[in-house]
Amino acid sequence: MIEVQLVDNQDNPIGAMEKMLAHEKGELHRALSVLIVNSKNEILLQRRALGKYHSPGLWTNTCCSHPYPGEDSLEAANRRLKEEMGMSADLEFAFKFQYKCDFDNGLIEHELDHVFVGKTDDTPHINTDEAMAFSWMSIDDLEANMQKSPDDYTFWFKLIIQQYRKSLKAYF
Repeated sequence: MIEVQLVDNQDNPIGAMEKMLAHEKGELHRALSVLIVNSKNEILLQRRALGKYHSPGLWTNTCCSHPYPGEDSLEAANRRLKEEMGMSADLEFAFKFQYKCDFDNGLIEHELDHVFVGKTDDTPHINTDEAMAFSWMSIDDLEANMQKSPDDYTFWFKLIIQQYRKSLKAYF
């Protein structure tokens, strides 16, 4: 059973809950998003595997997940980057934000997302249980594509790019 760390609005831990139950109830919990940038200032995107419990087949940031209860978010980000994309990089905390999204399948993402950025030119070796494809894309091309085809991208990734691009400016 995989648990997530429940948090209050100030990101203070308040308990733990089984991951699917937290998404069924819409409980606020800690999450993480990793953005990998290469030397051409392109972002590494992953296309979520079709077997994912929500947002299958959509394009998103390099990797995203949840730290285990008691696990440091940076430690979890490094672990998940290796597990999902078969790569590592020196990750740096960029910012955190909170969002809530109801999905068509009845699940609710209510997350306080810690966003990390790293730089590498390494080629990913994707875990096909997590991702079905990857692509490198410039921020300008990504923004244009998100405007043209918004339904191709995950809810949280659109927030990161559209609302928090200024917070990412130092990395591009």
